Amino acid sequence: MKKFIFITGLLMSIFFYSCKEEDHGILPPIEGGGTIEVKDGRVTVNPAEYLYAIRNPMKGLREFFGPGYDKVRDEYPYPYGSIIKEYMQWNMLENNESDGVDKIIAYSNHRWQGVEDINVKVIPRIYIVWMEPWHGGYAKNTHTDNPDDLNGWHWPSDIPGETYDEDDLNAPIIGGYCHPTFQERVKKLVEKAGQAWDNDPRVAYVEMGIIGEFGEHHDPDITTVWAPHDQPNHVENRTWLPGIEKVLGDAFTAAFKNKKVMVRYAYEFKDYEFGIYWDSWAIDEEKVRGYEEMKKLGDRWKTQPIGGEITWNWGSLYKFKSFEEVVADEKTRDLVIQQIRDLHCNHLGGITWANFNDPSFEPNAELLQKTMGYRFVLSNFSYPTSIKPDEPFKISFDVTNTGSSPFYYDWPVEISLLNSQTKEVVWSKTLKTPKISQWMPGDNWNNSTNVYTQPATPNHVEEELTLDKKLDTGDYIISIAVLDPAGMLPSLRFAVQNYFEGGRHPMGHIGVNTEPIYFEIPVSSFNDMRQDKTLKYKIQ
Repeated sequence: MKKFIFITGLLMSIFFYSCKEEDHGILPPIEGGGTIEVKDGRVTVNPAEYLYAIRNPMKGLREFFGPGYDKVRDEYPYPYGSIIKEYMQWNMLENNESDGVDKIIAYSNHRWQGVEDINVKVIPRIYIVWMEPWHGGYAKNTHTDNPDDLNGWHWPSDIPGETYDEDDLNAPIIGGYCHPTFQERVKKLVEKAGQAWDNDPRVAYVEMGIIGEFGEHHDPDITTVWAPHDQPNHVENRTWLPGIEKVLGDAFTAAFKNKKVMVRYAYEFKDYEFGIYWDSWAIDEEKVRGYEEMKKLGDRWKTQPIGGEITWNWGSLYKFKSFEEVVADEKTRDLVIQQIRDLHCNHLGGITWANFNDPSFEPNAELLQKTMGYRFVLSNFSYPTSIKPDEPFKISFDVTNTGSSPFYYDWPVEISLLNSQTKEVVWSKTLKTPKISQWMPGDNWNNSTNVYTQPATPNHVEEELTLDKKLDTGDYIISIAVLDPAGMLPSLRFAVQNYFEGGRHPMGHIGVNTEPIYFEIPVSSFNDMRQDKTLKYKIQ
């Protein structure tokens, strides 16, 4: 692959030549078929599409690390992972009702230290029980003295842990979920979590956990819509908790106004607009309860993220011993991709322990990353050949989302002028009109032809800007970027080959008080997005 990229770039450099001012019309192709047209005082750039997967914010292959025992490898961050699942123990966030939001903030800072420096966001999920002892679970610090150990049972000190009568399947839980104070305590905990996380730039989405093993809303269940996992019948206050659905739904709706909330099962929380984390992706036994129920959500994916995990270690997929084996199996990989496209999946777990040095794994991981979430292809970028200070000028461009989901927040789009030699920003302006959360992909996936039968509609952006800064007469580079509001730094990348390290996409040369001699940017000046690990954001 590396040889191919080098040879392609070399060949294009050989065939590339500058277009002088008088050479109007369609210029020779930029690498992969990009073009520049200069006509009637305007430049129109159609960059070549970037054909590889992109490590972009809040999408794609999601990671998970067990704190204290999963080692972060030297090559981190990984090629595609930009989000990390964070299981947050209740008693570490709040061990007593009197604990304030400052404790949640302090523990979050401890667990998420440095994620902003590597452009990673987190998906926190509060939970109480990792695994029950009758399912093979064991107490915290049984095999380690790590204070962040996820195993065990993490009840706050003022709520006694739950106990079951294993000999009587109709006996309710004592304590824990059924303690008289539990549901009120849930409300207060979620309120504090909202105060801590709703405006935290490190948080991508929030998974509603709390109830059940791993916080996955089973053992016990949230509702009786589906049969219990491992008992014959639903028993009130044993396999399900009356009233908890409304308690959780109301609490998370009130606490999180800015972050998207995701729940475990599509058939629960019918009165709420939540996203879904389906943690049994592509498992035959879960098809009806998972895939088919999620299909019933209709257009929910347009405003709420759909994600989860590719589970490979039980059920019909027990034959697989690793994530690499899962995606190497053609039948399973095709099924995963079909479900991603059908359900408009934004992210999936599975990347954490994968071997990215395995050449057979790389193309499969790349395919999944390209399939999941948004993928914005930029075209028809138009701007004037020259501009003057204090005089308005128009820019326009089109964006087509060839991925499977939208981007769920309206991050700002910035136009900037760069010093043509140093590439430093000398002027910039944030656009007023783009709502990037509305840049939708296609719909109605045809798995035979591998296309959406309802193709994505290009999104046209056109704005009038004014150069409100005195710049020296000369030649500059006009560029575009999508900024993370946390620090207003470039973060989200377009799927085009016109790219400078640091997150900006150069479109072409533009003159201030003069016409440039040439407009195109040499292919050799572009950087490969896969190699750029400089992006970051700031905690405000």
